[in-house]
Amino acid sequence: MGTLVGHVLLGLGFFLIGFWHLFNNIKLHSQNPHSYTSQPWFPTSKIRYLELFLIMIGCSISISMELFIGPVRHHPFDVDGTIPSYHLHNFDHASISMTFLVYAASAIAFDRAAVKIKNDLSLLLCGMAFGQQLLLFHHHSTDYGGIEGQYHMHLQILVSIALATTLMGIAYPKSFILSFVRSISILFQGLWLIVMGVMLWTPEYIPKGCFLRWEEGHQVVHCHDDASLHRAKALVNIEFSWYVIGVAMFSVVFYMFLEKVYGEKLKYWSLGEEEDEEKGEALSPEKIKLGFIHMGALTPMDIER
Repeated sequence: MGTLVGHVLLGLGFFLIGFWHLFNNIKLHSQNPHSYTSQPWFPTSKIRYLELFLIMIGCSISISMELFIGPVRHHPFDVDGTIPSYHLHNFDHASISMTFLVYAASAIAFDRAAVKIKNDLSLLLCGMAFGQQLLLFHHHSTDYGGIEGQYHMHLQILVSIALATTLMGIAYPKSFILSFVRSISILFQGLWLIVMGVMLWTPEYIPKGCFLRWEEGHQVVHCHDDASLHRAKALVNIEFSWYVIGVAMFSVVFYMFLEKVYGEKLKYWSLGEEEDEEKGEALSPEKIKLGFIHMGALTPMDIER
């Protein structure tokens, strides 16, 4: 995954899954605000397991690229059968993909077997996948102390939020805000991975005083001096803060838009219409006045009474 294409493709996968969850959670809550229940995945009308199938396909492609297609010998082992140091990061990335693959396959099995706690088990496995992702990205940040490590440090924040909200969703399945935040964190992960791929492996976007250099089989950003490194890290921090603002604004506007489209439509009836309905009389357009109570005309005799 240590390339522009690898980060962009992986990020696109996370972004689409996060956007799909964000859309469905808002739609479901807007239509059923009082009976809303969080879902670990969302079926489609034509292909029930499309989301899970796409996760499995994407993870399989990622594993193949990391362990068999990407390496020069088309396998990650040395001539003596050991794992060379420059292929260790390939096993890290493949391990993350394997965990999400297990989650998706297990979610399908739980649903087909009609397991009573299928949602809880699916969320638990999804949380395990985020936990492993957090662990391996933490080691990435330790290994790469430069600009790449700074990007990974911010990525760990997003993975931590996804992990926490996923596990909390088991105890609070009716909490919309947990599902809302989890969806945003997954979407943001994908967006940040895309940004990493573009900013770290496009020479035109390398910060001033830094450069790309081949190291252990892939390109890594290095800086000429500490001042350039500190400046580059500060730019990453500013960049992340701007994306936080942008994602927050998008999420709120997207929620308001879907709430307006799918929200409950309140209907108001006048007392006069209810009386006409009881008598079986047809309602004319002139009689329909939503939001007002039709009291009828009062005669002087009525007032005296």
